[in-house]
Amino acid sequence: MSNFDEIVEICKRRGFFWPSFQIYGGSAGLYDYAPLGTILKENVYKIWMEEYLKIGAIPYDSPSITPEAVFRASGHLQRFADLATTCEQCKSSFKVESLLSNQGINLVPLNEDQAASLLLDNKIRCPKCGSFLKNAYNFNLMFQISSNGNEKLYLRPETAQGIFVNFKLLLTYNRGKLPMIVIQRGKGFRNEISPRQAIIRQREFNMAEVEVFIDPSNKSPFYPDKGEVITLLSNNGREQKKDIEKAFEEGIIGTPEHAYFMEVTLRIALRIGIDRNRLRFRQHRKDELAHYSSDCWDLEFLLDEDWVEIVGISDRGQFDVKNHQNSSGQNMSLGENGDIIPKVLEPAYGIDRMIMAILSSSYNKRESGYKVLSLKEEISPYVLAILPLQKKDGLTERAQELFNALRQIESRILFDDSGSIGRRYSRQDEIGTPYCITVDYDTLSRNVVTIRERDSQRQIKEVPIESLMEGFDFLNNPILQKFE
Repeated sequence: MSNFDEIVEICKRRGFFWPSFQIYGGSAGLYDYAPLGTILKENVYKIWMEEYLKIGAIPYDSPSITPEAVFRASGHLQRFADLATTCEQCKSSFKVESLLSNQGINLVPLNEDQAASLLLDNKIRCPKCGSFLKNAYNFNLMFQISSNGNEKLYLRPETAQGIFVNFKLLLTYNRGKLPMIVIQRGKGFRNEISPRQAIIRQREFNMAEVEVFIDPSNKSPFYPDKGEVITLLSNNGREQKKDIEKAFEEGIIGTPEHAYFMEVTLRIALRIGIDRNRLRFRQHRKDELAHYSSDCWDLEFLLDEDWVEIVGISDRGQFDVKNHQNSSGQNMSLGENGDIIPKVLEPAYGIDRMIMAILSSSYNKRESGYKVLSLKEEISPYVLAILPLQKKDGLTERAQELFNALRQIESRILFDDSGSIGRRYSRQDEIGTPYCITVDYDTLSRNVVTIRERDSQRQIKEVPIESLMEGFDFLNNPILQKFE
């Protein structure tokens, strides 16, 4: 079993996420966030929003259901499709680009004929039954829902368009000032040809998008700091470690705002606990750029020997605002002469994929074989568990009292009295809880407890309960420092 499979097994067993609609056989590409996963996801969103609010972003929330006219203007109706193939033998469908990539062929076919030729020339077989694949067709990735009279409606494949169509309202709110950073979280929907890898590739997924509107007539106000060294794989295939500021100055990264928001993205990834050594920025090849993009750098994470995109940072230029102005007839320009169309940089975060990167970065096995999620305290679903040593002699009741009191100070707290104390420690390690407080006989006689730290398994004894009640800041560990 791979590490990825082991992590998915823990997540399903312990309550991070579950396949949706299981009692009816499930449905590919749909997952529920279970109790632990729901808290983890909200903690990730919280950190993402905090980091952007620090640099002056304004939040937004637009509907998931979108009129056809919006996607006609944005180009999604015409171009938001993948080339697919269906096996004539077993009727399974696959994305052609993925089949080619799995064979080391880094080409994106431009049309159905080219895709079919590549399948035939390279003798690509069906991954399920082994039959040769021959034909290709365009597969639209958007979900159309019931029409409202003559108006067709779609579930959005990205959250961005709601921001673009209301650009002028947002600009008025922002006192007419550029640059303007607008952030939005929410659901995205894509009719994936072959959903796979649990929450990595789904039909309904969680996004956090940022639209940075910049006046192209002014010098960019965004510039990266010195000293942040990152791994870059540019579209010429060259991988190198480079200071992000120097990468911009040398022309590897095209604009200062692109370099700046790559830096912001890395800061968020590290803060939520993704392993720096398994991260790189990869620039899109020209043949894989989205129809609205002139340049794009993906932050990728190495997951079981495969690089997975977790954030895409795309230069959308003036494409969206200009197209909505032309299509709607509404003036979206600004400036004294009303002739300036803003350009847009878009960092788009795949929250589900970031969560898998967090879990993979945190997962480890002890020599004993026990599994541990060493989640950072800031994002762990629970930061503390209260455990009575045994279920007798009043220990459970005293532990419950302490739990009720501490819950007023720290909301991410659990009470667990099920099974032996060793099993409970292991259970908390497996779900990522950083600290356990054990209520024992010394608690009854002297009002002290034992604190156990997850990663080191240290036990700090005789910690007075009153010191906890004074406001134990778990993230700064003063108890561990004071009583060690």
